[in-house]
Amino acid sequence: MISPSPEKPAARPVPGFGAFVAMMAATMSLHAIAIDAMLPALPLIGQAFGVAEENHLQWIITLFVMGTGAGQLVYGPLADRYGRRPILLTGLGVYVILSLVASLAPNLRLLLIARLAQGIAVAAGSVVSRSIVRDIYSGPTMARVMSTIFIVFLLAPIIAPSIGQLLLSVVSWRGIFGFLALYASTVAVWVALRLPETLPPERRRPLSLSHLGAAARFVLIEPTSILYTLAMTAMFGSLLAFVSTLPQIFAGAFHAPQLMAGAFAACAGTMAVASFANSRLVERLGMHLISHSALIGFLVVTATHAAIAYTGYDTLVVFTVMQSLTMACFGLAVSNFGAIAIQPMGAIAGSAASLQGVISTIGGAAVASLIGHQWSGSVLFLPVGALCCGLVALSCVLGAERAQLFRNRHVHEGAPSPH
Repeated sequence: MISPSPEKPAARPVPGFGAFVAMMAATMSLHAIAIDAMLPALPLIGQAFGVAEENHLQWIITLFVMGTGAGQLVYGPLADRYGRRPILLTGLGVYVILSLVASLAPNLRLLLIARLAQGIAVAAGSVVSRSIVRDIYSGPTMARVMSTIFIVFLLAPIIAPSIGQLLLSVVSWRGIFGFLALYASTVAVWVALRLPETLPPERRRPLSLSHLGAAARFVLIEPTSILYTLAMTAMFGSLLAFVSTLPQIFAGAFHAPQLMAGAFAACAGTMAVASFANSRLVERLGMHLISHSALIGFLVVTATHAAIAYTGYDTLVVFTVMQSLTMACFGLAVSNFGAIAIQPMGAIAGSAASLQGVISTIGGAAVASLIGHQWSGSVLFLPVGALCCGLVALSCVLGAERAQLFRNRHVHEGAPSPH
């Protein structure tokens, strides 16, 4: 474990395991809540702004995610240079302001601009939180911590659509953005009061093009890093396609928009259960064995779901069950893919998390947009798209592992020196 920065001898200690996991999960969940709480409001936003083409409303989700990806390119190098705390707190503060700006948007175009900027700001939480975890933990222990964080993090998508629906019963869709500002403010105060600096001055990297270029080259040429990042990109695209098209599916295919929040909670709940199992098993079974098995399971489930949808037997119950199984496999695979991808990064964890995040987030959003715009009234597009994403992920993993799946191996840290 890395001690807090020695700049202040009386620096506060790192919170205990439970408090640390809860804090990092709350910080990371800002991204998920900003997506999922908006789902019940999308039709109302379309009505308020007179949006004729419902597929255009997907950009409220997609542009936010793209902004998150673009923002990650900035925060990692800044966090490696100036430390984790100031960058994280700055990002949270800007996110609060932009949430309030979004609540006042007079038309869809300005709302989309605000959502893009929101995503750029909230990226600080995603990148810096991962860097903080990497500062303190490594290897299978880091994977266990990330899985535990992921369990708490998944409470957000389980309850966020219901929160959004509840808010809509008392306020307009603009009130949801006020809730986002309030939640982010609470997290920022918690971080300011309880989280120490986890990157000592001697491990900080100069903010220069040569060092950033060296870090970027290492991230892009190190096989484990880039191939597992691309695998995450494909998988994330399938998840985002599911989330962004869910209102259309439940309204257009199943004619039961009121059941969307419950079905979404069931799917996120299976991800939480899978992540809990991963946190208990990963140190014993290893990241590679679990993630590779989950990826094969993902392919089997999505292929089965596609076959069911093709034959016309995809009822609401079948859809929910199959998507729940898909999300469980997704959770087991991706949480470990992320830990495997960042393991070789060592001292450049912040910059690495940024670049890996840019690739997986923007790439995933692009994939999701491609899948989502195939919607034409049938749910077949979703499992077929997910199956294609799984096949891409499998090809990347096979490349990283030299065609030898299920084999746990130690990844050596070979990152460039910070000096």
